[in-house]
Amino acid sequence: MSLIYDYIINFACISDKIQKLKRNYEYKIIANMQTILHIIDTTGPGGAETVYITLADKIRAHGYDSIAVVRGPGWVHDELRRREVLAVVLDTSGRFNWHFLRALITLIRDKDIALIQSHLLGANVYSALAGWITGVPVIGTFHGRVDIHPDERFRRIKLWLMERGIRRFVAVSGNLAGIIERERLLNPAKTDIIYNGVDLQRYTNTRSRILREELSIPGNATIIGCLGNIRPAKAYDVLIRAIAALRDDFPELHVIIAGHQKPALMIELQRLMEDLDIASRFHFIGFHDDSAAFLSELDVFVLCSTSEGFSISTVEAMAAGLPVLATRCGGPEEIVTDGVDGMLVEAGSPQALAEGLKGLLTQPDLQQSLATVARQTATEKFSEQAMLQRYLELYKAALQKGV
Repeated sequence: MSLIYDYIINFACISDKIQKLKRNYEYKIIANMQTILHIIDTTGPGGAETVYITLADKIRAHGYDSIAVVRGPGWVHDELRRREVLAVVLDTSGRFNWHFLRALITLIRDKDIALIQSHLLGANVYSALAGWITGVPVIGTFHGRVDIHPDERFRRIKLWLMERGIRRFVAVSGNLAGIIERERLLNPAKTDIIYNGVDLQRYTNTRSRILREELSIPGNATIIGCLGNIRPAKAYDVLIRAIAALRDDFPELHVIIAGHQKPALMIELQRLMEDLDIASRFHFIGFHDDSAAFLSELDVFVLCSTSEGFSISTVEAMAAGLPVLATRCGGPEEIVTDGVDGMLVEAGSPQALAEGLKGLLTQPDLQQSLATVARQTATEKFSEQAMLQRYLELYKAALQKGV
């Protein structure tokens, strides 16, 4: 009995020593990790914000540590906390916030930041300045034309600062990169194209009826869905007019739109729906925190925007195995091949959108064919892993050069 007791005690001691050695080894690995600072100056959900969170989260499995700078409370901060990414709140409010810049520089020095990854114009400008001052390389991602708009205040100064403080620029589509080059906004020799990617494992072609029941939509209804915040560029007024034109041909048609709502714009859209006597067909449900679950409720996905840098929601719909109808508004032309894995129509035209929908809704076999190929396209071209790998290559190159 004594021998068994001694064996158990010795085993426990050895096991404890092994655990301590393991913890020390893990600590050394973590201590030697290079830390990347992720910066964005928005707080709500969106495509750019999703990429920002994904990078901050997923690069930690590839030899880096992450610290994320956020402007304040909101969806972005909640998601970072849910994924256990260290988030530092620094208020960027104001036309130019010197206090924010100073706090950012202090954070970079105190945390020994090796590289800065920023998103959207405001964060890119601040990061360029901070990187220039501290000597830390910056990767700046542009997600749409709003980031390089010709009417932007102090545009030339901002472009001048970014040119000198950002190591590499990322455009989320070839269309956006082309605009940058044609309008001589940024140095095309320093610009890479990296498509936004989605976690394909989250999306399936199974269908749900939960929203249909919650919204009291008839069981025989065909549900069209849109996924995007309620703002002018999404052109939901065009969709409303298109659905009004289809009202008699498709009396069972309903539309569900998920996205944060701007009250002033919602008032305008509500008035338009009432004027066209189409309000009962539309269901604006606000922000939906699970895009995969939302897309599983739909029969057809529509993107009716007049401008998109990319359109991660279109890729998500394709990954979910939905037939997709999108407008030619920038990004979708690089995602969808018309007639192969989706349909493309003219942007800003209710008539073109209505005709595209009619052609799709009257051909079930076409819907199935497009949806099947769409999922293959999403898998081959727009995976989260492919996006992550491209960014990791940029980080490695920038850090090796020590810029």
